[in-house]
Amino acid sequence: MKIKKTPQGSTVSNGKKIHTAVAAVWAAVVAAGCLLPAFPIWGTGGTFSFANVLNPLSGILFGPLAGALCSAAGGFIGSFIAPHTAWLGPGTFIIGTVTAFTAGCIAWGRNPPVAVNGRGSFVINGGIIIYLIGTILWFTQEIGRSAAIYPVVVYGLGFISLAAGIIFSGKMFAAKKRILNFLAFFLCAFGGLIGGATVGNFFSLVLIKQPSEVWTVLAIYAPVERAIFALAAMLAGYPLLAGLKKMGISAGPPEETEGENNEN
Repeated sequence: MKIKKTPQGSTVSNGKKIHTAVAAVWAAVVAAGCLLPAFPIWGTGGTFSFANVLNPLSGILFGPLAGALCSAAGGFIGSFIAPHTAWLGPGTFIIGTVTAFTAGCIAWGRNPPVAVNGRGSFVINGGIIIYLIGTILWFTQEIGRSAAIYPVVVYGLGFISLAAGIIFSGKMFAAKKRILNFLAFFLCAFGGLIGGATVGNFFSLVLIKQPSEVWTVLAIYAPVERAIFALAAMLAGYPLLAGLKKMGISAGPPEETEGENNEN
């Protein structure tokens, strides 16, 4: 997907515009979400706040780049106004930024996720790159290598969601059936949350150094936890997107047109 800068905001190659004023308001919402009650994430030293639900929605609503910028700005400000949610200090925003970028790559990506476009250029979905980098980072750590079951299970489930989202979510978002719209939100949010977790987990391995036994247990716990977050994003995102469209605000993945898949 190519992004071109215009005075009005970021324009996707198919002509859909995301206005900077709307993105700025959403960044403020992400920052405000950090003020809501936070809950500890067992075994990682991190916390969960409502902003964790908003981050995948940043990418789904505004695309991978604009969405990542919204979560980056909101998360960075949120780490100062709600430091109890920032277990990495000001750097905590990186996790939300990667989450938004990955979710946006899933929702706004083109099928197939790996292809050669009409100009002969090799194109790979950015979400796949995030998963590859996150997996490599995991195995650079001795604890990570001794707890290989964690990325196999958790990153594997996330990657399945990512692949399914890239292939099917475009048609699901455009479908008239509400159940398909909800499923599209869930696939994109779950894949995005696991993508962001690949970065957070690496920082946790380096800084907190939990033993491999903890990560083995988390291999069961973490997917359930992220699924709950994704369900919350789904329930919040569906009416939000519908409301924005009724107000005439451009948001959500662009509709696919025939022959578009391999052009971008």
